Amino acid sequence: MQGVTGLTRLTWVQGAFHAGVLVARLRSEGIDARLAGSLDGTYGVTVGDLARVDVYVPDDQIEDARYVLLADEVDATLGAPSEWWDAGDVRRRARWPWFAAALLLAVAVLAPLAGLVSRW
Repeated sequence: MQGVTGLTRLTWVQGAFHAGVLVARLRSEGIDARLAGSLDGTYGVTVGDLARVDVYVPDDQIEDARYVLLADEVDATLGAPSEWWDAGDVRRRARWPWFAAALLLAVAVLAPLAGLVSRW
């Protein structure tokens, strides 16, 4: 970071893992991000303010870093559903177990009846 006058806090996250992922994302875009806070501590607290990790970037890269965060939020919001087969329709997801149960019941009742009829 030659020629950089200072660092500006971009955001904060809870936990060293999330902070590491965010820094890796920023560095993949060429932004020199730094972390401060609860990192690799003895106790490994992951809740509350004790798990807070601040993410700092150089003053001259703050706008680019904010743009990266915004792009990630938009991508997460507009991302595809996790399950394409139902596309959010809960009714379709809940129907197939009933059809399977009805089919098994029909086979369990009709198979012995078919055996009785064939013996006559």
